[in-house]
Amino acid sequence: MDRRIYGIETEYGLTCTVEGKRRLTPDEVARYMFRGIVAWGRSSNVFLGNGARLYLDVGNHPEYATAECDTLVDLLAQDRAGESIVQGLADEARTRMAEDGIDAAVYVFKNNLDSAGTSYGCHENYLVARSTDLDQLSDALLPFLVTRQLVCGAGHVLLDAKGVGTYVLSQRADVMWEGASSATTRSRPMINTRDEPHADADRFRRLHVIVGDSNVCETTTMLKVGSTDLVLRALEAGRRPDDLTLANPMTAIRAASRDLLGAADIALARGGRARAREVQRAYFELAAAHLAAEGPTRPLDAEVLDLWDRTLTGLEAGDMSGVDTEIDWVVKHRLLTRFAERQGLELADPRVAQMELNVHDIDPRRGVLARMRDKGLLATVVTDEQVARARTTAPATTRAHLRGTFVDAARRHGRDYTVDWSHLRLDDQVGRTVLCKDPFAAADPRVDDLLASVRRAGDAADR
Repeated sequence: MDRRIYGIETEYGLTCTVEGKRRLTPDEVARYMFRGIVAWGRSSNVFLGNGARLYLDVGNHPEYATAECDTLVDLLAQDRAGESIVQGLADEARTRMAEDGIDAAVYVFKNNLDSAGTSYGCHENYLVARSTDLDQLSDALLPFLVTRQLVCGAGHVLLDAKGVGTYVLSQRADVMWEGASSATTRSRPMINTRDEPHADADRFRRLHVIVGDSNVCETTTMLKVGSTDLVLRALEAGRRPDDLTLANPMTAIRAASRDLLGAADIALARGGRARAREVQRAYFELAAAHLAAEGPTRPLDAEVLDLWDRTLTGLEAGDMSGVDTEIDWVVKHRLLTRFAERQGLELADPRVAQMELNVHDIDPRRGVLARMRDKGLLATVVTDEQVARARTTAPATTRAHLRGTFVDAARRHGRDYTVDWSHLRLDDQVGRTVLCKDPFAAADPRVDDLLASVRRAGDAADR
């Protein structure tokens, strides 16, 4: 595809303490957080003026789905804006609790596992052509996705049956149970194949990748989405790596997660074995060759390739210092191991577990990586100004612009409305609805007419 729509859906972990002890349930905390949202949106599931969707998911996880983006810069700004918006809800919740006489602290974590081992996701969406054979595409992508954790994992201290802690690459690797299927939680796949394009179904479908970790470092998110897009572009052009089909993707993803050098031997369906980093390097070479031959490049393509190459080179050399401000699992490994060494602790110690949670805390006043980013100790891609703008303004070059403009206008003029990814409806006597099937269309005269009617009605009400 000459252009691609990207999106990220992030489910956040949530907890609350009163005098240092967990007291309020996630359901109670979520009600406090979303009270203001329900007041104006009449629901805990709303679309915002920046084009994004904010809602309360199953298990009382606040979830933020970015608006449709056609550049990595917009996507990264939207993702960071989501952190800021969700943290704002947590701050509002604390204020409301104080008004009710509850002196509480609300914690929101951008991670994928709670203390009970329950997993919640970070889902990536990539628009592909309807003509794409999704089964073939999924088969070609699986070896890449299984080994992508080597460069994009969030890191995790995994406790075994004996209570011994081991640092692994990914929080999601051990909760994957299928390669590709239409299931989600019952039998969690790496690629969800449910046909839900949120666009013209005759032209497009959505590749829904649910194997990835939630990332805190912007550069890791850039690499996660950017490398996947580059591989997709190569595959869509008919390029294929050597046959790297895995004998057992579930066994492979767990083995790869446990080897911090990427040296885990993975069995191939054709016989023989390959190291995890060799599989990932093969996809890097595929993407780099395609980009060099075909072009043209898109914004951040060069940066993605550079970081991808440097991370793989670090794995091959056994020295990750070259990416220790850019890759989540590398940054987190350094923090946790140094903390444990200074305190004389084993990785299984509860204090290390608390430190791990602090790494994922999105509060910039408290979260370890959030504070490191603010102090310039982590590499960044987007500016604070871009993030602030993304809180209120949709990407200008996609359908999200139409949605965000409509939501802003309807709220400003006090009009009742209904929106989803494809529909804009003004809930008046006429009940006018505009179906926006093209996610690339940032202009539409039908939406202009709908906006004009919103403004006319608002002006009439003011008189």
